[in-house]
Amino acid sequence: MLAPFFVLFTAATLVPIGYAVYLSLFTERRSGLGFGAPETVFTGLANYGRALGDPAYRDGYLTIAQYCLLYIPVMVCLSLAVALLLDSVLARAKRFFQLALFLPHAVPGIIAALVWTYLYTPGISPVLDALSGAGAQLDVLGHPLPAVVNMAVWEWTGYNMIIFFAALQAVPREVLEAAVVDGAGALRTAFSIKVPLIKASIAMVGLFTVIGSLQLFTEPVILRGASPGVTSTWTPNMYAYTAAFERNDYGLAAAASVLLALAAALLSYVVTRATRGRSARRTEATR
Repeated sequence: MLAPFFVLFTAATLVPIGYAVYLSLFTERRSGLGFGAPETVFTGLANYGRALGDPAYRDGYLTIAQYCLLYIPVMVCLSLAVALLLDSVLARAKRFFQLALFLPHAVPGIIAALVWTYLYTPGISPVLDALSGAGAQLDVLGHPLPAVVNMAVWEWTGYNMIIFFAALQAVPREVLEAAVVDGAGALRTAFSIKVPLIKASIAMVGLFTVIGSLQLFTEPVILRGASPGVTSTWTPNMYAYTAAFERNDYGLAAAASVLLALAAALLSYVVTRATRGRSARRTEATR
């Protein structure tokens, strides 16, 4: 019964990764001062050295680090806060608000990026025009990182809120009732009982968000046409895309992609180990 999964996993994951590794070991060279026929040459790890030695590629990781520092705390805290509010006994119309908050995630990323680019563009955006009429000048496109973070928060907050809300539904009701009997208020119950009991879900959301952040591509690519601060190598994914489809350097693009995949795997391992280690220490302490 596991055979269909392994067939699809091999065809959709292992084969593309293997082909990318293969491409990263070769490069195309032309003889005759660049006018001859292209020749595929084995270069070993040279493409990896070219990628790591390129300041533009390294700066892409710095952009991702800054993006994570802004995006992850805001998105996780906002998703968790909304989930706790919906889980409150005082909340009304829970299904309506769940659907309303999830709808932005249902909008395709390209469409959402186009809409936000429209809202960010002076002279076109009704929001910026209204602020300008009130005497407030806001240069959103001059600072692309917060603009991209805002797009991602709008798109992913509702999705992660659903994950947190589902985890909160699994919290034993008798534990919450005991807390109320002991005199715990709503805030104390939320932060001392609910949040600790769903830490596994919070860690999972944080891990998936970090991995997704490393693959940041759609929003900055759409914003690139309107913001001079977004270059063709603004993120590692954009660097690989530019190398492949603008410079036709598939070996460099494959090497950059493999390095990005290794970075994601390493980061996933570190976060997972840290989360498991903390859980194990907490379990030993309770014993």
